[in-house]
Amino acid sequence: MKINLPKPQDLRKFFVSGSTKEILRWMSFSLVIGVVAGIGALLFSDILGFTNSFFLGKLAHYHPPLPGSERVAGEIVSYTPPFFNRFLFLLIPTFGGLLSGILVYTFAPEAEGHGTDAVIDAFHNKRGRIRPIVPFIKIVASALTIGSGGSAGREGPIAQIGASFGSFLGKQLKLSVSEIRQLVIIGAGAGIGAIFRAPLGGAIFAATVLYRETDYEHGILMPGFIASIVAYALYVNLGGTAYGPIFTIKSTLGYSLSQLPFYLALGMLTVPLCMVYVYIFYAARDKFFQRLPLPSHLRPAVGGLMVGGIALFFPAVLGMGYGWLQDALDGKLTIAFLLALSLLKIFATSFTISSGGSGGVFAPSLVIGGAFGGVVGGVLHQLYPELVPDAGAFVLVGMAAFFAAAAKVPIASLIMVSEMTGGYQLLVPSMLAIAAGYMLMPKRLTIYEKQVANRFASPAHRGDYVVDVLEDIQVKDVVSETPPPHTVSAETHISEILSLYTQTQQSVFPIVSSDGKFMGFVPIDLLRSLPLEQETSLLIIAYDLMERSPILSPSDDLHNALEKLIISGMTELPVVSEDGKLVGLLSRRELLRAYYQRMKSLRSGT
Repeated sequence: MKINLPKPQDLRKFFVSGSTKEILRWMSFSLVIGVVAGIGALLFSDILGFTNSFFLGKLAHYHPPLPGSERVAGEIVSYTPPFFNRFLFLLIPTFGGLLSGILVYTFAPEAEGHGTDAVIDAFHNKRGRIRPIVPFIKIVASALTIGSGGSAGREGPIAQIGASFGSFLGKQLKLSVSEIRQLVIIGAGAGIGAIFRAPLGGAIFAATVLYRETDYEHGILMPGFIASIVAYALYVNLGGTAYGPIFTIKSTLGYSLSQLPFYLALGMLTVPLCMVYVYIFYAARDKFFQRLPLPSHLRPAVGGLMVGGIALFFPAVLGMGYGWLQDALDGKLTIAFLLALSLLKIFATSFTISSGGSGGVFAPSLVIGGAFGGVVGGVLHQLYPELVPDAGAFVLVGMAAFFAAAAKVPIASLIMVSEMTGGYQLLVPSMLAIAAGYMLMPKRLTIYEKQVANRFASPAHRGDYVVDVLEDIQVKDVVSETPPPHTVSAETHISEILSLYTQTQQSVFPIVSSDGKFMGFVPIDLLRSLPLEQETSLLIIAYDLMERSPILSPSDDLHNALEKLIISGMTELPVVSEDGKLVGLLSRRELLRAYYQRMKSLRSGT
């Protein structure tokens, strides 16, 4: 078999070609964004670790469990701190919320709440523009909120940090709006991939979280993979973190085919819990916090006080809660504790973020879903101990199914939870539960309110779809549905054409021969410009004012037709077949009507 090796001139052409330069250009962008996102994730983790250790550890003497990869021999675990210290739960989250609120609403109001929504909004509605000050405020405000016990996660802050740098880079390089939008999403995915040690899931999450339906930004996947891997590698190496998942699971954790109906039921049962979660989350904001007669700066403090009130009796709601998920995976928690955790975490998260506190919703969502999965698994284990020997698998599947339904990211949720737990052996039951929950969850109900339905509905792609839709419709499809136009002969006097103009809405009068051949046309604008008197109009015939172009072909698409209409400055053009006969007239009005009808059918799925 003969192998054709590339010649030197072929290699030279490859490296100097326009497509190769574009590839290298985007690889360079990805590398730079990956480096900054990785360092940003590391900086945020260190600051968060410090605030958490100070507020909850030193002040309240509260040391909750850590996820498996972060546990060390002889670690201090204080599930129930001294009675006096528990009263500090009322003060510490309040103080953290107060500091965060003052910082955010003074310098960068867009840093409030869960930052992923702000990134989604920047992509769709703000041309990818994010102010450079936002990541710095977001890092400190989120560390204060979460570190003081606020029920929030790291996904929102790190997404906004990575996205902000992508926006800054695009602006400095004077890139197009479309390219800036892509860099924003690449940056968000890189940060998430690093801090959750899920490089594949982070990139896919960023590409899919923009839409409620199973649509995604396919253009950012490959550069997103590079950026996410670079950020992940830096985060792990510079931070001294071990490679591998955040959580550890038993090697015996698995499933049997006979258990699949139970996982299907788990996916279905997550839907009402997701609906309650989303409703309470936004009802707390719209119907309570925004109606408080207080400045925005103080509302996060009120939210912190309410979280502290819950923590006074149930401290497990404080912070991200990953350690409790680890205990649930290990089978150390009771059904009653898991049920309380899944329900109270909904309220604590809503009070923290809906009040304006800074933090993400990914970690709380995993805790809620995992705890609920533990409840279902625990009940099934008691009813069918031989069929369900370990409830830990239901915890993992519950994590993935709940977040997939609540955030409308089924693929990303499947991959991220698998990467974070190493539970790839549970892909099949996870897929089943995720599919059931995602399909049953109402389409418009999502924890990310800035999501749009799909690329078609995004302002970022509005121009793309106008062209695509117009190119999909031919002129003949529109003209065939319009009545035949009024035509004139070459000998028709101008006075007669003026008389026809008062009887029709035509702006162009085609001239046809006796055998029906198209000869040209008379635009009504030309007649208006002539100072015609009654005697003069009888001397001028249509042939004297005839124009032969521009014209349209029945096979032209509407995009081409629109270009000709715009260039000519006319509102109507004749359509002439290949054999030279007049087919009809196409007006801008009919073109837009055809476009509207096609858009309407696409939205309805018909």
